[in-house]
Amino acid sequence: MPAPASEFALYCCELLGIVGPCVARRMFGAYGISTEGLTLAILADLGSGEKLWLKASETSRPVFEAAGCERFVYLAKGKPMSMNYYSVPDEALESPQAMAPWARLALDAALAARQSKSVKKR
Repeated sequence: MPAPASEFALYCCELLGIVGPCVARRMFGAYGISTEGLTLAILADLGSGEKLWLKASETSRPVFEAAGCERFVYLAKGKPMSMNYYSVPDEALESPQAMAPWARLALDAALAARQSKSVKKR
């Protein structure tokens, strides 16, 4: 049986729950947070403590960047690699209402990624 999610992971699921029931699952030393099979976010510590990172798309990336959100960048074999995930503004962590617009951006990005994958398979 998998280990229970951390309190912070459960809290993030609660915050993101505005877009659907969320589940946190351990993956690669972090957590993936998903709703209905769509990964919306990851919870990972890149050296400055555990942080919530939301999925972004080409469309939403400028919104995250304009808000001063940090891109998910990690080291692999000594080289910086990035993923299309961004940190959330601190105030978004205060309540589900404050998180709502960010959660919707992450859901839209997850839906777009799934759509893109199904188009590529054809």
